[in-house]
Amino acid sequence: MSNPFEQHLDKNAANFQPLTPLSFLSRSAVAAPNHTAIIHGKARVSYAQFYARSRQLASALASRGITVGDTVSVMLANTPPMLEAHYAVPMTGAVLHSINTRLDPAIIAFQLDHAGTKLLITDREFSSVMKAALALATVKPIIIDYDDPEFPQAGEPLSPDDYEAFVTKGDSNFEWRWPKDEWEAISLNYTSGTTGNPKGVVYHHRGAALMCYANSISTGMTRFPVYLWTLPMFHCNGWCFPWTVTMVQGTHVCLRWVRAAAIYESIVSHKVTHLSGAPIVMSTLLNAPDAEKQKIDHVVAFNHAAAPPPASVVNAMTDAGFELTHLYGLTETYGPATINEWDSSWNDLPPLERGAKRIRQGIRYVALEGLTVMDAETMKEVPADGETLGEVMFRGNIVMKGYLKNPKATDEAFAGGWFHSGDLGVLHPDGYIQLKDRSKDIIISGGENISSIEVEEVLYKHPSVAFCAVVAKPDEKWGETPCAFVELRPGTSATEDEIIEWCRAGLARYKVPRHIVFAEVPKTSTGKIQKFKLRELAKEA
Repeated sequence: MSNPFEQHLDKNAANFQPLTPLSFLSRSAVAAPNHTAIIHGKARVSYAQFYARSRQLASALASRGITVGDTVSVMLANTPPMLEAHYAVPMTGAVLHSINTRLDPAIIAFQLDHAGTKLLITDREFSSVMKAALALATVKPIIIDYDDPEFPQAGEPLSPDDYEAFVTKGDSNFEWRWPKDEWEAISLNYTSGTTGNPKGVVYHHRGAALMCYANSISTGMTRFPVYLWTLPMFHCNGWCFPWTVTMVQGTHVCLRWVRAAAIYESIVSHKVTHLSGAPIVMSTLLNAPDAEKQKIDHVVAFNHAAAPPPASVVNAMTDAGFELTHLYGLTETYGPATINEWDSSWNDLPPLERGAKRIRQGIRYVALEGLTVMDAETMKEVPADGETLGEVMFRGNIVMKGYLKNPKATDEAFAGGWFHSGDLGVLHPDGYIQLKDRSKDIIISGGENISSIEVEEVLYKHPSVAFCAVVAKPDEKWGETPCAFVELRPGTSATEDEIIEWCRAGLARYKVPRHIVFAEVPKTSTGKIQKFKLRELAKEA
């Protein structure tokens, strides 16, 4: 018998529209046209202006041939053009590729070529590295040069096309394109390349829209929040907060550089309610000179991810007036996909037990349909005993479409109908997960992923290095930093400074080991380096 609820009840334009976060800006421009959408230096932009500017930029892009399926890359700090690009680029049907401003020219060139970049918007602060990257790249994109009017930069222009002039030529009433299918790509984000070249993670409109609802619920972000941009917008599209904050008619407070004085000044003068970031942001605030600190008289919600901060840092942040929420996720999950939902009864636990609860990664985000820890071989859930190791796995609408032009890696990541994170963890009796290790030995420093393999490859090229291993060393400021254990060849010598300088020549600065330990590297009988021993030694190094 046919299902009566499926008869004559089909999808049509009246009852079904593809989900997209682009709709949030058009709505907020009507709901709060005069409310301040963006603060940058002395500049103030209303929601009506924000919407008009984004449509102008979309129109200007379309006039230069940007259309469905094209890639627009941006090399920008946390400035208004970055927010405008998050709307304008997908308004044309194109895909936004936000470049990590800390990368070296070779990796940037790879990304430009792999993405097939048609147009590039680049800030003069990054002219030098971008010029070098473009010289290495095969693609020859249209270049739009941005010089920040609030904070002018000395870098040379890479194009006669000025951003402000480019936008002004656009139509503020541009009829932007609603996606025909919510599965269409909206953005492209690259992993840090833990083995070989980085992989291009593709987000879709549906996932981005659902992520915004989840962000708002998880962080307690109701109407008219004031959000300080300490989290780089290039990182997982700022965890989708460029769209989330707009959804609730919040004020985006741009921050070109993450510096303590500017953060304190912004929090106090603009009454900031929310910010996000890695433990490095906490350390920046707590370790600032007294002259840069300001008393905060209101509660500020701080969403933090990456390696959990030490208990001393957590306590100091709480004492300073911050309300902490611990999140965890990956580039492949649009940013945070788990949350440590705090049970008020845990407040009564002894300090050590309470601290143990705080460092757990938690339960699934409201927009995620599945989160567990499994044996990667059998694909069976591990016992919920808080001890049995397995791989953390995700399933749901905030998991990426897949890896661009890489079907093999995509199939491997989705084997068995789950996304394999590569992170090792345990499942607690109450259903909360906790990370215990990283199967690919990724080091998270200041919110940036560093591959130990990549650093080791550079070290092995040094003529005096016989064996080496790089592991994470806990660091109160950065969360973790690379620590290199180096075993020298017989009859050779090297100093710590020499090894560090060697690494600087072959790595982005943030990937360079901060600590070098000369010692015999422990190995198994088969010659495999025992990194678990080195992690313990690194804590004392």
